[in-house]
Formats: sequence, C-alpha cells, structure tokens
Amino acid sequence: MTSGKASKMNGAAKDTSTLRQYVDSDGHFSLVRNFRLADLVTIMNGVCGSLSIFSSAQYLISNDDDYLWWALALPVAGLMFDFMDGKVARWRKSSSLLGQELDSLADLASYLTILISFGVAPAVLAFAVGLRTYLDTVCLTGFICCGLARLARFNATVALVPKDGAGKSRYFEGLPIPSSLGLVAVLSYWVRHGWVEGKDGIPGGILTLWGQPGGRGDIHPVSVIFGLWAAAMVSKTLRVPKI
Repeated sequence: MTSGKASKMNGAAKDTSTLRQYVDSDGHFSLVRNFRLADLVTIMNGVCGSLSIFSSAQYLISNDDDYLWWALALPVAGLMFDFMDGKVARWRKSSSLLGQELDSLADLASYLTILISFGVAPAVLAFAVGLRTYLDTVCLTGFICCGLARLARFNATVALVPKDGAGKSRYFEGLPIPSSLGLVAVLSYWVRHGWVEGKDGIPGGILTLWGQPGGRGDIHPVSVIFGLWAAAMVSKTLRVPKI
C-alpha cells in the first residue's frame, strides 16, 4: 500500500469518526442530546440578547424601569457566555459535529448570537431609551448592518491577519462588535440620571434637519455616535490590539 493511499484511508477513517459524533435517531429530543456543554454555553449568549430585546419591549409597554435595567444587564451576561464557550470546549476537550456546523454559516451558534446580543439588543435599547425618530432608526439600522458585515468579514479574513507565536491573530481589523457594550454603559449612565424619553430627555436634545419639528427630519445628535461606531466596526485601517 502506498503512503498516499494510506493517508487517504486514514483521512476517511477520521471523517467517519467525526460524522459519528452526531447520533441520528427518531427520538423527539435527539437534536438536544447531541449538544455538548460548549454548544449550550454558546446558545446562552443568544438567550441573553433575546431576553434583552424583549425586556426593552416590555419597558416601552409598561414604562417600568426594572425592565430597562434588565435589558441593560443582559448583554453583559451575554459577553460572559461569549468568553466562556471556547474555554469550555477546550476544558472538555470536545466539540460536537453539531457545534462545528453551528459555528459555520457566519457561526450560527456564535456569530448570530453575538449579533443579537451586541448588535440588535443595544440598538433596541437605544430605541427604548428614546432614539426613536426616523433618522435615529436609520443610524441604529446602520449600526446593526455594520455589525453583521463586521462578523462576515472577520469570518472571511481572519486567516489573513498576522499571527503571534501562539498562532492567534495579533489584532482586530475594526472594532470588534462586543465593544458595543461601551454604548450600553453610556445608556446605563443616562438611565441612572433620568436622561431618557419621558423624563429629562436625551442629552443633546433633538435637531430638525428639514421640514417641521416632529417630522422625518428630526434626529437626536447623539444617535450619530451609533453611526460612527458602525463605521469603526467595518473600518479596514483601524487595528485594535488583542488583549
């Protein structure tokens, strides 16, 4: 047997072993039984982001500040789960085939939950706090879309970024999307001081760019911060060192 054929057979055996990690059956909960601990930790990030969004919605309905504080705290909990998933996988020395598939397609188990927790949830939080004009929502939508573009670009270009001695990327190209927790911290400060819609109002007030006040030309100047943050996330020249 040639070394080439032996290598192919070994590779085939390895592939078969990998495929057997997913156990298919007709059981109602066979999908859940294929999850590993790291997969569940990853999904909890998305749970935190989703609950934050619903808490923001509950605040808009009830005007109960408790919902707003929960909405502010949950993305931080999501960040903890985001840090933990890879560490848990290495600690357990295992990752499921299902987890590998979830980690592809823009990392459905990780990238999608990251987008929910650090893209959609902060934008909805800002809306709940008071950035609700038409132009405000344009800025917030751009923020979410740039977060998605940031994750897609990272997935495509991570192999091209220079590596250190341990094989890890030396820097991020553009702001990493979890940096949006800085915006969540700002929103928390506003809530603490009552600088929200219906109380003391958003800092900086509101500016009418065209038309009559109360129309589509209104914008809160602070919403531009979300636009600038979005631009920083998709920047090619901004390099953020990894800590």
